[in-house]
Amino acid sequence: MLYLQILLNGLMLGGLYACIAVGFSLVWGVLNVINILHGSFVVLGSYIAYFAYVHLGIHPFFSIVLSGGALFALGYAVQAGLINRVVGAPVLTTLVLTFGLDLLLNNSMLLAFSADYRTVRLENPFGSLVVANLVVPLNRLYAMLLAVVLTGLLYVVLMRSRIGRAIVAVRMDPEAAALMGVNVKRIFALTFGIGALMAGGAGSLLSLIFPISPLASTDFLGIAFVVCVLGGLGSIAGAMVGGLALGVIQSFGALFIGPEHGLTIAFVLLIILLIFKPTGLMGRRGYE
Repeated sequence: MLYLQILLNGLMLGGLYACIAVGFSLVWGVLNVINILHGSFVVLGSYIAYFAYVHLGIHPFFSIVLSGGALFALGYAVQAGLINRVVGAPVLTTLVLTFGLDLLLNNSMLLAFSADYRTVRLENPFGSLVVANLVVPLNRLYAMLLAVVLTGLLYVVLMRSRIGRAIVAVRMDPEAAALMGVNVKRIFALTFGIGALMAGGAGSLLSLIFPISPLASTDFLGIAFVVCVLGGLGSIAGAMVGGLALGVIQSFGALFIGPEHGLTIAFVLLIILLIFKPTGLMGRRGYE
């Protein structure tokens, strides 16, 4: 029964991990940009949810709209105004640019909010559900279900909408997409904005579960890296599989090694995958 409980906890955590990573994976797969800003975007989404609840009484599940919209606007502006100017440059150039922007955003949050950890304390907490001796924390369950819904909506947008098909076309061949009339730079900005939107939505959901601080951005970025490598770059299904797998592995690793080594387990897994299967479980060879 203990192992079933740990498996359940890992799956609920993994659904949130998938939501964290899917925007990062999309940007990396379409733009060939490693967005170091992503972890800070997640934290900023958590802060928006926190202040929306404290000052406006808006539940974090509903403030997804606020955090997602704000982060989409920020991501679109950053990409259109700055990153699009160097998007065709070597990966190291965009990596350094997003690293510098992350330092700026993260230190701005430290100045504005301090490094103190904050938590969203609901007036009417969800509590827990006990099923066959398994304890299900309802806040994690609902957050995981919403994360899966957000990820599923992104998949539908990419597969069924004109913008989604344009994003897929640009990912496959930007030059051919441009010849067919697609505004590639606009699609790049939209893709970056969508990635930031997913980070903001994930931040809202995480605000109910994890303490909020700019210091947590590195952990979220590391999770996104590992999930992308595990599931496969640019694949939404891969992000879901990778997130669930990482959640389960971390949960069992916490049992056998200790919860303080959760991120260490993730990065050891990252190194192993880069050596033996760099394309991930569901990814295909892409950028070199």
